[in-house]
Formats: sequence, structure tokens, C-alpha cells
Amino acid sequence: MELIKLTIDKKPVEVEKGTTILQAARKIGIDIPTLCYFSLGDMKIENKPGGCRVCVVEVEGRRNLAPACATECAPGMVVRTNTIKVLNARRTVVELILSDHPFDCLVCAKSGNCELQDLAHRLGIREISYQGAQSHYRKDTSPAIIRDVDKCVMCRRCEMMCNKVQSVGALSAINRGFEAVVAPAFEMDLEKSVCTYCGQCVAVCPTGALTEVDHTRQLIAALADPTKTVVVQTAPAVRAALGEEFGMQPGTLVTGKMAAALRELGFDYVFDTDFAADLTIMEEGTELLGRLSKHLAGDKDVRLPILTSCCPGWVNFFEHNFPELSDVPSTARSPQQMFGAIAKTYFAGKIGVDRKDLVVVSIMPCLAKKYEAQRPEFATNGNPDVDFSVSTRELAALIKEANIDFNTLAEEDFDNPLGESTGAAVIFGTTGGVIEAAVRTAYEVHTGKKLEKVDFAELRGLDGIRQATIDFNGLPINIGIAHGLGNARQLLNDVRDGKSQFHAIEIMACPGGCIGGGGQPLHHGNSAILKARQAAIYREDSCKPIRKSHENPYITTLYEEFLGKPLSEKAHHLLHTHYFDKSTQIEIE
Repeated sequence: MELIKLTIDKKPVEVEKGTTILQAARKIGIDIPTLCYFSLGDMKIENKPGGCRVCVVEVEGRRNLAPACATECAPGMVVRTNTIKVLNARRTVVELILSDHPFDCLVCAKSGNCELQDLAHRLGIREISYQGAQSHYRKDTSPAIIRDVDKCVMCRRCEMMCNKVQSVGALSAINRGFEAVVAPAFEMDLEKSVCTYCGQCVAVCPTGALTEVDHTRQLIAALADPTKTVVVQTAPAVRAALGEEFGMQPGTLVTGKMAAALRELGFDYVFDTDFAADLTIMEEGTELLGRLSKHLAGDKDVRLPILTSCCPGWVNFFEHNFPELSDVPSTARSPQQMFGAIAKTYFAGKIGVDRKDLVVVSIMPCLAKKYEAQRPEFATNGNPDVDFSVSTRELAALIKEANIDFNTLAEEDFDNPLGESTGAAVIFGTTGGVIEAAVRTAYEVHTGKKLEKVDFAELRGLDGIRQATIDFNGLPINIGIAHGLGNARQLLNDVRDGKSQFHAIEIMACPGGCIGGGGQPLHHGNSAILKARQAAIYREDSCKPIRKSHENPYITTLYEEFLGKPLSEKAHHLLHTHYFDKSTQIEIE
């Protein structure tokens, strides 16, 4: 390992060869402002185009200013990050960007959380010296994401996430000069492109150019309607991140405060998506064991590996890119959609409410859930199983709007019967959690023996692709795990080419899984935040009195009273789905 010594702002620093000036400066606590740069270092995700020139610095012996994010350190280099020449250049760059930017900060969805706004404040910009025509572009609204390209600063972070990390290829820079924009091919609408709605572009956008479709207005109207019974479900990853919006440290669990806040907002019943996660394990686990049994019996037509189906971003991805594998994923619906189906049948019957008068709201870390709730196969006579899907960020904004002092709320429990869950359900919120939950149940069902050690450390972590072999009492089960769609593509290529040796594969669209979902509080590239959220998920699991899905007494009652057994005819109708070939559905206007 070759080390390099240099000086930044009169401070000596020693770094590995290949380190950029920006990275070296951050190592010794010197903050250089950036706009186009983005990094999740521990996951080897980095965008350093050097295009915006906000991070320029002076390098002794160099005539022009150097972009710190894209300039590698050299032996003996002397760098100054705060000279008048540097400050003037940064101010000029930001003023030029602002000269072609809308001045609607008061109504912008990113106001108060906009990196361009923060830069202008940091540089003391109070007026724009440069006047001229502003570029204008049509607004593109899809079921989950809004593109307002007038606010785009061409940082191209979204392009990096969409292409390099997710390998989706929905966004790229097109046109030149004043007409340049980041958009889908042929400037088609996002809805007509290969976009999966994973929301990672939204998560890294520094301005309001990419935001989620906001359903809180419709939600408030439903809560105010006395003819409606409004129930809410909350995904496992939300409780590990919501507190960040109220000044709490990342990884602070706010499960009880969240339940209390939802009651304060006026929901009639506060339930937990974790209940439906336990239900998912019953259906998906039974499906896994069924395929394995056929495989062991010599059935050469059985499709293995089975792929998890909880993540709608991932489902969109394989429908667009691997439609020939549509019979490989589990047919089990996601926990969000299972919950909606059970709420509008089983629970609605218990409380004597017609399904059209029962409004189901989900609080999700994921923007693809907004699209998933609108898929026509998840509706009965036009009435959707889930009416509105609201992101973690949107819930935080709603709590603040209602003037609820979140930090001082006393903790409360979820309502029953759809609020009881196990530790296996809560770990759905992180990469590796779904398959670990499935293993806990599948092992006991297959072997008939009690699983004493329920923590499977070999399935955990944040490596993009992981593999492990779990011993089912003499039967080795090979498991693959991928998070981030680029990593998923690698595993799927092997499945398509007949090279995969796995029996089961878990895939989550977002880096880190749901804890890093596109609707979570923005982590701004700080991978330590994702680690803290993941630790919180496992902490809640370890504290649960029941940690296996099949031991949830309310799940048992649901099957006894309503569903019969896993994979029954009624369970298939309400809890399972089918997939579509979207490879030919791209429309060019």
C-alpha cells in the first residue's frame, strides 16, 4: 500500500495513493462544499464527475483551480481550500446555477432540505448577478416519482444511481447546451420507461428536481371523512429511521412513539405491516418447501432457485429485464399488499365495515410501494386493497404539520389482531432479513425440530452480494442475497444462464434493503446511518418475545378462522399474485 504525504490548509495528512483531495480533506476534518459528488463509501458507491465545480481548490504550482472530488492527491502537494480566489469561484458557480433555477422555494418539496439552498446560504448569496433566459421543461408525474427538470442542476447523481448502482438505465443526460436535461431515452415519460420506482434517484437528488408523489392531502381528507374507517400499517424499516426527522440519532427505535403519533393523527386502528410479514413467511416459506420437496423427489420441472417477492422495485425490475424468469419468483404478494387484502376482507368483516368504507393507509420506506398499491391486480371492483402509500418522510412532515411533539410522546402499542408480530417480521426491513425469517420457520416445518439458535449471522451484513449454506438437519440449503438492483442483475444472469447453484435468493432493490429505501429520511451518503438503522432492526428482533413467524398466535387464528392453511384456495386468491412481461411495454411518443 503506497502512502502519500501532502498538506491541506497547512495541515499535514497521509493518505493512500488514489485518494482524492476531497477525501483527504475530510479525513482531517476540513469541509469542502460539494454538489455533484456523492458517496456511500462502505458500499463502494461513488459519483465524482467534477462537473459542478463547487468543490474547487487551489493547488500550489497549478494555474487553474482543481475540482477536489476528481483530483487525486500527489506527493508533496500543497492545497488551499479557502482562499479568496476559491471562494469567488464557488460563489460565481452557484450564482450561475441559481440564475437558471426557479425561485419557488416556499412551495418546493425540498425546501429546508435542499443542498443548493444550503450552498447559497453558506456562500452568503443574497442576489443573483447574472440575468438571462431560464430553461423550461415539462413536469413529468408518474405513479410514484415527479420529475421537475426546471430544478435540475445537472449534477447527474440520479444518472449514477440509476445506471451504475441499479443498472436500470432509465435516466441519462440528453441534448446539449441550454437544452441539456437528465431524462429517460427519447424524453419519454418516466411511467413509460424502464423505471422501477425504486426511488434511489430521489434519495440522492440535491434539489427538488426529483421528488415523491405526495398522498398526504388525500390521506387528510380520508381522516376527516366521518363515513370512513381509516386504518394504518407501518413497515419495519420506518421505526428505525423516523426519529431522524425529529433530531434523534440514527438507529433510534421509535416504534411506540410512532404508534402514539398515528393515533394522535386520527387513525381509527394502528396496525403493523410486520403482521403481514409473518403472514408472508407462512405463504412464501410453504412455497419454498414445496418446491424443494419436488426437487428432492426428482421433479426436473420444478423451478429453483425460488426468489423472494416482497420488493416491488425488484418485481418491476425483473418484469422489465427478465420476463422469461416470471415463474421463478415466489407468487406471494408483498407484506403491504397482503395486509391490504386481509384488512379489507377478514378485518372489515370482523368490525362490520364495507370494504369501500375502509381506507387502508401504509407507511413505507419505499416509493415503489406507491406504484404497487395502484397495480390493477390488487383491487376488487376498482377498490384497491391499499388506498394510499405514504413515505417515512411524508409521515414526518404530517406529524410536524399536526403540531405533535413527537419527542415527548409516551409509547403505545399497536392494535390487534393485525398489530401483533414476531422478531422474524421486523428484520424484513434490512437486506438478508426476509430470507433469515423464512429460514427460521422453514427449518422447523421441514425438520420437525425446534430451532434453538434463531440468529443466522451468516445471512447478515451489507456486502452487495452474499451467499451462505444453511444445514436443514442434513439437507444443505444454498442461499443467495443481493441488495441493489445492479447486484441483483448479476445473480439473475446466472439464474437465466442455468449457472445458479442456489435454492433460494433474496433480492431487495435498494442499497441496504428497506432501511435505505427511497422514501426514508435522506442519509446524504453517510453509510454509518444505514449501519445504525440495520443495528436497530436486529435490536428490536432480539427483544421480541416471539421470533418465529409460525408462532404468532394471531397468524394461527387467521388461518383457523379465515384462510384454512398456507397455499389454500382462499390464500392463493388473497395473498398471491402473478407477473407480467414488460419488456415490450416501453412507449415512445
